[in-house]
Amino acid sequence: MLFKKKNPIGLDIGSAYIRAVQLNDTKGGYELALYDSVAIPSGIISDGVVLELEKENLADALRELMKKAGIKGGDAVIGISGHSSVIIKKITIPLMAEEELANSIKYEAEQYVPFDISDVNLDFQILGTKPEGEGQMDVVLVAVKKTVVNDYCEVIEEAGLYPVVVDVDSFALSNMYEVNYGLPEGTIALINVGASTTNINILQNGQAVFTRDSAIGSNVHTESLERALNISREDAERAKMGRSVEGVEPSDVQLALSSASEEIYSELYRSFEYFRSSVGEGDISKVILSGGAALIKGFPETMADRLGMEVEVADPFKNIKISGKLDSAYIKEIAPAAAVAVGLALRSSGDKQ
Repeated sequence: MLFKKKNPIGLDIGSAYIRAVQLNDTKGGYELALYDSVAIPSGIISDGVVLELEKENLADALRELMKKAGIKGGDAVIGISGHSSVIIKKITIPLMAEEELANSIKYEAEQYVPFDISDVNLDFQILGTKPEGEGQMDVVLVAVKKTVVNDYCEVIEEAGLYPVVVDVDSFALSNMYEVNYGLPEGTIALINVGASTTNINILQNGQAVFTRDSAIGSNVHTESLERALNISREDAERAKMGRSVEGVEPSDVQLALSSASEEIYSELYRSFEYFRSSVGEGDISKVILSGGAALIKGFPETMADRLGMEVEVADPFKNIKISGKLDSAYIKEIAPAAAVAVGLALRSSGDKQ
């Protein structure tokens, strides 16, 4: 299936699934032209890093997705996450022009990046200046290991696509939110719970003030079901999503899921407490939840209870029209899992990397 509009394909490459989204520009806004996904074998990606011996397997999975979705080639936008390979820091530095900062960013970053500065790709975004007279400004600094970026790009190109932008998953969530909900007032937390990573992006009046990737995700649900019910991983995945499994009682499934969910809630609570103590710029009023875990029965409601705040399940297609050629009922059903892919698809080849 080929599209007249040559917008890039947003590729959310997780540890359990690859999801692809392509958007068309229309007079009324964006239209979803393509959505598809494939499962990938466990062990190919660890903490956001493609394992060296698994590159060909990942390329095979991507080719399978392209064949399934009718993707013949074209530009792609990919996202990176993982607490060991991506460093995101909000820093305060002397006031200077953007061009001047671009020339000196390596020196500014050295004290914040725990790797050799020559081994990382650096980027920044100026948030704004401090009150007049202080002569300082706030900047978001992003550093990603070059080997991580190169490995992903190598796989993408081998599969037949051309990577034009490398983004960060947490920032992709911001793009998705802004297009569908507008700029938020106050402080909200965008939370994406994937299979092995949870992305946390706290926005204050639309600006990212705290970003963290946690090495915990919905795999804890799957593993809890495997252990508690003595079932295969495949059956555990089915049970997790509310499908029936022979010989397994729904009440036992809920008990195992509830126990595993507490690990995720506890990690989020600790992250929020760290935000309050380190940033201290207003309390969080709401969580916008996305990722596969948002589809688990009772997970968002219990999260609201445990965190003591409103939790809203994200709809990445709230302001994006779904093409009549697609199964809109299915896409609405799985929508929260597509949040990162939508955010990536909103980028274009001319964007700043």
